[in-house]
Amino acid sequence: MRGVRVCAAILLVGVLAQNVSGEASPVRALRPPSVPLVACDPYFSIWSPADKLTDAMTCHWTGRTHYLGSLIRVDGKVYRLMGTLPKDVPALPQSGLPLVLPTQTVYTFQNKEVEVTLTFLTPALPKDLDVLARPVTYLIWTVSSRDEKEHEVVLYYDNSAELVVNTPDQQVVWERLKVGPLAVLKMGMKDQAILGRSGDNLRIEWGYLYVAAPEDKSTRCAITSDKVAREGFAAGKPLPAADDTRMPRAAQDDWPVAAFTFDLGKVGGQPVSRHLILAYDDLFSIEYLGVRQRPWWRRNGWEAADLLKASEAERALLQERCAQFDAELMKDLLAVGGEKYARICALAYRQCQAANKITVDAKGRPMMFPKENFSNGCIGTVDVIYPQAPQNLLLNPTLAKATLTPVLEYAQTPRWKFPFAPHDLGRYPLANGQVYGGGETSEDRQMPVEECGNMLLLMAAIAKIEGNADYAAQYWPLMTKWAEYLREKGFDPENQLCTDDFAGHLAHNVNLSAKAILALGAYAMMCDLRGLKDEAAQYRKLAGEFAAKWCEMADDGDHYRLAFDKPGTWSQKYNLVWDRLLGLHLFPAEVIRKEIAYYKKVQNRYGLPLDNRQTYTKLDWILWTATLAESRSDFDALVAPVYDFLNDTPDRVPMTDWYWTLDAKKRGFQARSVVGGVFIKLMSDPAMWKKWAGK
Repeated sequence: MRGVRVCAAILLVGVLAQNVSGEASPVRALRPPSVPLVACDPYFSIWSPADKLTDAMTCHWTGRTHYLGSLIRVDGKVYRLMGTLPKDVPALPQSGLPLVLPTQTVYTFQNKEVEVTLTFLTPALPKDLDVLARPVTYLIWTVSSRDEKEHEVVLYYDNSAELVVNTPDQQVVWERLKVGPLAVLKMGMKDQAILGRSGDNLRIEWGYLYVAAPEDKSTRCAITSDKVAREGFAAGKPLPAADDTRMPRAAQDDWPVAAFTFDLGKVGGQPVSRHLILAYDDLFSIEYLGVRQRPWWRRNGWEAADLLKASEAERALLQERCAQFDAELMKDLLAVGGEKYARICALAYRQCQAANKITVDAKGRPMMFPKENFSNGCIGTVDVIYPQAPQNLLLNPTLAKATLTPVLEYAQTPRWKFPFAPHDLGRYPLANGQVYGGGETSEDRQMPVEECGNMLLLMAAIAKIEGNADYAAQYWPLMTKWAEYLREKGFDPENQLCTDDFAGHLAHNVNLSAKAILALGAYAMMCDLRGLKDEAAQYRKLAGEFAAKWCEMADDGDHYRLAFDKPGTWSQKYNLVWDRLLGLHLFPAEVIRKEIAYYKKVQNRYGLPLDNRQTYTKLDWILWTATLAESRSDFDALVAPVYDFLNDTPDRVPMTDWYWTLDAKKRGFQARSVVGGVFIKLMSDPAMWKKWAGK
């Protein structure tokens, strides 16, 4: 009965993902620029850059091929389900676009004889940290007859050794294991240089990939060359009984693959399912201030075998839990923001999670480290944590703390000598100290107002949802130091960078000033929660005076300026969203109304530009700006062009957050965690924020 309930839940989610009322949806289905398949962490992250799963090779988020393939034999005839190989094997027709939900992606294929669904399930359940942190994705095939006849069906799967190397000329080794009820194929680099390389456009080259499935008479597996396995299956041959023994060898040398076949026998109208588990054990995940950290799932002494056994034992329950989570979250997203908004959030959810890694520190605390994908490769970047925060603040504030704790612990060491907050912790996966700008040695290319504001606002958001400032109290000298810095430097920022550093230095930045003002109000709020009434009153008064002065100095008639000293300019004031989220009420409502009205006049085909200087934009900031709108119609007007961008962009990469608003082309970045910021609309509904954060 559990399988029936799971299928029913998935069908319910499919309906919810289309409309709220149950009527035919007028909104075109979302065509993801790239489709999440395996989305666990910055290294274990595989996508399909095409509308159809058979139209392109699957790839790592960087674009390097990480080949996953699947075939099906129906009554002796072979079809492709995933991947482009073998080229002479036809694809089983895919029914429409894939359905992308927060924890799963579902493809459907059919011809006159059979229907097949292939589900990629990553159990990214935000409240269950033990499950969320597992580097595991399930592949689930379900086959049924469409013509009231029985058909002989055999399924085939393989993956290349590219999943365990940075470049395919590196040498790999493999072995076959039995773990509990599972047949397991294990692959890894010959020379294990754990945490030996840092940077941006890289794949993992340490640890081990595990491919596992329940062992029975209908299942076979082998590690052999792609020609022997894949082309052999297409020719009607079984997998070899013994694994290839020519190793070590380069991943591209006769392409060794981990392959499974599942003989379903005769399949009729009753659906028949098979599954396998993809898991990656990286052994050590992050080096933080010189100390190697284990992944969170290993904190109690688990080894890879424990991970695999638990993943198999809990699979059916996790499938059900994920379907229920997806259904409830999609329902609330639809209710608060509409169909387009809900679909954007569903696509963003796993991308945000997969750009982070959850580890455990020496005190047993969770630490979560985001990576600046295709930006500069930094780790623990404060102005990446800031835009990604809504997803974590909404769904589990513990995750928000897990991103901030490493920054706070670093900032209170003697190594960080500046009166403002740091920008980053290093270059992924080595969080050994700031590398951006002047690093630890100078104030060159730092973001002092930006990062102080970010940290205070996020600490206040945690205090807001928890009803106390206990977490901030652990780092109170830092909170006070950064508030004092903003009191002196925040209102009229000097020539410096902000989070949109690609736009260059800017003095008198109006949006950055708003952040500083709201951060001072946030500090006052935390003072009040701690019973520091005099300090609370002092900083609240200061923030109010600054806000009034801001309104006067930034006013440019029907909108507010980009910089205080630049009449005739404008910019998105996305930072103002915290006035509502934190209940600070520092800026008059008319400020927002005037800005929203102006934004609707100047937005382009694919979105609202970041400011008047360029026609590019930031996807996350548009959703923050749209959340400022008082009416749903104004929100929809700003979100609709973003939805069109995702459908029309020619760049088939995991969602970029920096693109051109005239032609939908990518300007830079991809697969970054900042897209978690799209959840800010749901977070802006107090009842929804309380419901989800309090679960």
